[in-house]
Amino acid sequence: MPEMPAPTAVTEQEFAPFMREAIALARRGRWRACPNPMVGAVLVRDGAVVARGWHHGAGLPHAEVDCLADAAARGVDPAGCTLVVTLEPCCHHGKTPPCTDAILAAGIRRVVYGLRDPNPVAGGGAALLAAAGLAVEGPVLESECRDLAADFLVWQTTDRPYVLLKLAATLDGRIATRNGVSQWISCPASRRAVHELRAGVGRAGGAVLVGGGTFRADDPLLTARVEEGDTPAGPQPLACILTSRLPAPDGARLLRERPRETVFLASPAMAASSAAQALRGRGARVLALGPAPGGGPDLSGMLRRLRQELGVRCVLCEGGGRLALSLLEAGLVDEFHLHLAPRILGDAEARPLFAGRMPLDLDAALGLRLCGLERCGDDAHLLLRPVAADKGRG
Repeated sequence: MPEMPAPTAVTEQEFAPFMREAIALARRGRWRACPNPMVGAVLVRDGAVVARGWHHGAGLPHAEVDCLADAAARGVDPAGCTLVVTLEPCCHHGKTPPCTDAILAAGIRRVVYGLRDPNPVAGGGAALLAAAGLAVEGPVLESECRDLAADFLVWQTTDRPYVLLKLAATLDGRIATRNGVSQWISCPASRRAVHELRAGVGRAGGAVLVGGGTFRADDPLLTARVEEGDTPAGPQPLACILTSRLPAPDGARLLRERPRETVFLASPAMAASSAAQALRGRGARVLALGPAPGGGPDLSGMLRRLRQELGVRCVLCEGGGRLALSLLEAGLVDEFHLHLAPRILGDAEARPLFAGRMPLDLDAALGLRLCGLERCGDDAHLLLRPVAADKGRG
């Protein structure tokens, strides 16, 4: 792509507040936009936002067009306005016409974008608009816009799903007592937030992943429920279990209540066993998962199969701790939700959030960056991403 002029410090300072509003608008389209990116846009005139838009869902108008429609509804003439958009406007015909055409037709003379489009088919809109005589500046708040489009970047640059990790722990980093009791570490508000996360993953055609130990200890359904005790809402995410032992065909709630939405990931020998055949007879799927080159299950291969064979674009991993750590070590976690409860067990034998590594200095620690912090009922909800995520590691 042709290089665009970098924004000046004045441009960054002037348009950062408007870009943050566009980012907030974009988040309204989460899950429904999949497999498209979340994108938000605002029209600015005389230092004020005069119209707003975002991408409401795949196949629907893009954020720029939605913003122009809002301008028309408000009686705002876009000519003379500045369009601030989180992602470079597209310039190709897909399910919708090019946004660059709509921008040119509207008479907009200035565009400020947050992130270049990584899609080689849709990218190049900034250069096209500049060639048409518009003032085009960007990126502005590139890091924040990159985080906003993190799922889309994974889909465009890798062959695996976007991976979210969710864990709940006490202040001293324990996820269960020494005898395995974990219900409930987190507060009701945190549990509702998790069900909302599951619902979003289900809406995007995704899956919830747990390890075999969590599966056997909790006997979970892995469905999304708006409130505890509610009838599960749909569409539900697939339930995926990475395990070294397969259950009896009627030995778990998943197999009694939603076997056709259940996927077991096991060794090739286990996947060829009579136990696997019995599960398949129940309607569940059992996929063979070979070892990784360095030992342990091939997590990258597992994720590739979920996307390529089952069409899974989002995976929400809910534990346990060993599986979560393995995904983090492999650089396969894109978004980490940690719910910290204001409780202290104070027991060295209680089950830790993470265990198994033996670093001898702090430089060997796994790095994370804090991207969000909010109160969730009585708990603290931390949103973290791996430090390497913004380097495009997949």
